[in-house]
Amino acid sequence: EVISPSGGIMRAKFPSQKNGRLVHCEGLLELDAAYLLEVNQEVTRYSEQPEPFHYPDGGRTRRYTPDFEVTLKSGEVVWVEVKPLRSLAKPEVRRTLDCVSSHLQRTGKAFAILTDKTLRQEPLRSNARRICNKVARNSASVTTLHSALSRGAISFPTPLGAPTAAPQPLGPNPY
Repeated sequence: EVISPSGGIMRAKFPSQKNGRLVHCEGLLELDAAYLLEVNQEVTRYSEQPEPFHYPDGGRTRRYTPDFEVTLKSGEVVWVEVKPLRSLAKPEVRRTLDCVSSHLQRTGKAFAILTDKTLRQEPLRSNARRICNKVARNSASVTTLHSALSRGAISFPTPLGAPTAAPQPLGPNPY
């Protein structure tokens, strides 16, 4: 549920296989983040607009809702804010994020800010989109894919074309 709609920005629903549901995104930059979270093997699940929390700001207490709550394979939870790089130059935005970051650091919680510079880096962005769009709904098991890739003698990191071509004669969809 979108906490505070912000005007005329484009909204999107991303079909996440990792979460088994549609992920609601406030803007195209958050959609880019969803694609990357979906294909990142260190991320086991993620949710948008998690529970808000309160943080101190001088003599006041303010409420903050991160864009995503990301759970990693290690079990660590990272709260993620998605912002255009240009907005981080605004003093009020920078101050808010600094206060939030300081509060989370004091409470032992991880916080990350993802910007358009990171999220729209090529070929990472286009590869993530290609993988998400081509992944089969009932894809082969991880063991089958590892076996197919090892028979094709593919070593990582490699361009996206190499691992996608190798297993095709063997049947499994590498996406």
